[in-house]
Amino acid sequence: MDKLTLCIPTGRLKDEAIILLSKMPSWPLDFNLNSRKLIFEDQSLPWNIILSHPKDSSTYVEFGVADIGIVGKDILQERGNEVYELCDLQIGICQMVVAGPENLTATDLFRKDALRIATKYPNITRRYLQEKGLNADILYLYGSIELAPVIHLTDAIIDLVSTGKTLHDNKLKIIEELFPVSARLVANRISIKTKMESIFSFVQQLKGVIGDE
Repeated sequence: MDKLTLCIPTGRLKDEAIILLSKMPSWPLDFNLNSRKLIFEDQSLPWNIILSHPKDSSTYVEFGVADIGIVGKDILQERGNEVYELCDLQIGICQMVVAGPENLTATDLFRKDALRIATKYPNITRRYLQEKGLNADILYLYGSIELAPVIHLTDAIIDLVSTGKTLHDNKLKIIEELFPVSARLVANRISIKTKMESIFSFVQQLKGVIGDE
């Protein structure tokens, strides 16, 4: 079978991904991804592996640098990359939410004349506002956007929430849940045809260990 190139995101999702992948029968027992290398092409490996920033994984797959990749549903929704979503890996689980100060209700937020929202997801935020029929200024921030409503830079934020502890610590609350987020396995549109057997085998192995404790 054709050797696949797999894109694995760095950061917090990497650890969960490796735990899941290491349960697959074809994962080498002594293989270690904890180095500064970004590309692994050892002959002993069943796949080539690329480590990428979480926001770049879907782009690498879309343009064929990788045949398959692990990507958060938030990135797929934000980027709109043309890739095939193969399965939910049930890792990296969180929620995309609208959040704001503890004393702010959804009714009060949506009645504001000059609504301003901070986010790392401008496209998701823009679609959300359109569906609500709302006009708002969208501030695209990179860092801890929970700060924005605390210092009155914005009225609310749209962001990922896992435990909710950061919101609580900054006296913020969830105003509305938009959609659940988890990591997905995606495939390149051409690879799904030219390397169908290899990708099918990979997916079957992976599905056999998803959800295992």
